[in-house]
Amino acid sequence: MAPTTNFYRAARPIFQQQMFTGPGAARTAFRNAYSPFRAQQFFRNGSKRWQSSSAGAEAQGQASWFKRMWDSPVGLKTVHFWAPIMKWCIVLAGISDFFRPAEKLSVTQNGALTATGLIWTRWCLIIKPRNILLAAVNFFMGMVGIVQLTRIFLHEQSKKGVVGAVQEIKEEVKQEVKKETTSS
Repeated sequence: MAPTTNFYRAARPIFQQQMFTGPGAARTAFRNAYSPFRAQQFFRNGSKRWQSSSAGAEAQGQASWFKRMWDSPVGLKTVHFWAPIMKWCIVLAGISDFFRPAEKLSVTQNGALTATGLIWTRWCLIIKPRNILLAAVNFFMGMVGIVQLTRIFLHEQSKKGVVGAVQEIKEEVKQEVKKETTSS
């Protein structure tokens, strides 16, 4: 669904036409369109004529941070802002799993976390409007998943190493026992 500002921008000529209906409307419309206070007349140096400093700051793109964020296509009033903010909870939950033992971590869950993070990081940079905040949260989600999968992999490798070492010790003990039984 399109933002409401697009509707108002499209409807602006209709509202202006309704304002100028009545006696003397043509003269008022002409005066407003060609007034030195409203006209976009430029001097050679590029400055505007008869313009106050507050209007100049607004026209030059120096609006407040809140105004820019509110009117942005990924601003405060859109899902493009609030979805990444809520998705940080998933990243924080993954980071809290750093303190859990590796044997209690799920390969499936962390594999899904990694795949989701990496795939959606790329997708966030392709879609319009490009959402850097969502790309950042997905990147960190992928990195958390990679760290957890690495922990699981290292734990599994250490278990295999321990099991192999235990098997070797068992074989040595069996051989020692056989030697002692044959010698006695």
